[in-house]
Amino acid sequence: MRFIFKTDYAQDIKLAKHGGHVFWYSALMLTMLAAPWVFSEYWLAQLTFVLIYSVVGLGLMLLSGFTGLFSLGHAAFLGVGAYTQAALTNAGVPAPIALAIAGLISAAVGMVVGLPALRVKGIYLAIATLAFGFIVEEVFARWERVTGGNAGVHIKAPDVFGLVLDTDESFYFACLVITVLATLAVLNLLRSPTGRAFVAIRDSEVSAQSMGIHLARYKTLSFAISAALAGIGGALYAHKLQFISPDQFNILQSVDLVLMIVIGGIGSIHGAFLGAIFLITMPQVINLSKDWLPATISQAPGLQWLVYGLVLIAFVLFEPLGLYGRWLKMRTYLQIFPFYRKGMFQRQKSYLKSDRLK
Repeated sequence: MRFIFKTDYAQDIKLAKHGGHVFWYSALMLTMLAAPWVFSEYWLAQLTFVLIYSVVGLGLMLLSGFTGLFSLGHAAFLGVGAYTQAALTNAGVPAPIALAIAGLISAAVGMVVGLPALRVKGIYLAIATLAFGFIVEEVFARWERVTGGNAGVHIKAPDVFGLVLDTDESFYFACLVITVLATLAVLNLLRSPTGRAFVAIRDSEVSAQSMGIHLARYKTLSFAISAALAGIGGALYAHKLQFISPDQFNILQSVDLVLMIVIGGIGSIHGAFLGAIFLITMPQVINLSKDWLPATISQAPGLQWLVYGLVLIAFVLFEPLGLYGRWLKMRTYLQIFPFYRKGMFQRQKSYLKSDRLK
């Protein structure tokens, strides 16, 4: 097992804690940069979708995993960013400016949705965000002058101040840059006083308030930042598909996003990326496995959601920490074998008795 002896404050705040982090993350970045020349066009498109969903997953992970606020309507923020990007891009606004405006508008909508979080939490907050998702989906369908209604709307290729990203490779690199910037922003946010306030609220609102943390301010801020990242992801999503319609941002999309962070590992940055990989690759695995299944099963409607449900139940029962939690256990086992004990990662109750009596 690796023990790090820290000798100064600068060493403590480094994102890469040791040489192993530098090596593996550098290797990963080199692989991502070489992807257009290594992977086929199909798999490059799937990798682009992984990057897009990772940006959205980072926002939802910040809200649910680090602030403890559950949302079942996050697809609405995805749609707000997508339709804003489509309207501005089709009007001739450069893509970076349209992307920033899409994030800001999504953040403003997130602040409005965050208002119920000041008074409700848990299942009641989930119901409030679910209702918001239904309302926004209906607005997309009815506001035909802007959204095109149920007929949908096409979107032009992104124009970066005269440079048109009309190839899969150029758009992939744009998504890669945005994903890296979003990841660095979230990592730095979490180690700032604001990020520590989010975690304190997640662990115990009573304790956080007793330390002087303004619950209303930080909950609303968490919703706004999460919605902004979802809006940016939605803008990239619209450019990738080149066509959007209201049914792409329904409750099933919100469930997909929740499934992504739960299976990836809620409460971890790595979990957002692992969940995005799962969300994109699982349909491919299901389609490939249909050749080996009986016709009555492979052709049955709803097979994908059945598999999703079974996988989610399995993770909740046997691996609540998700894919990243399983990797941590495997790594620890290999590092300290044969001294690894089964209860090392046993979950502890983080709430106070005063929370239960409210």
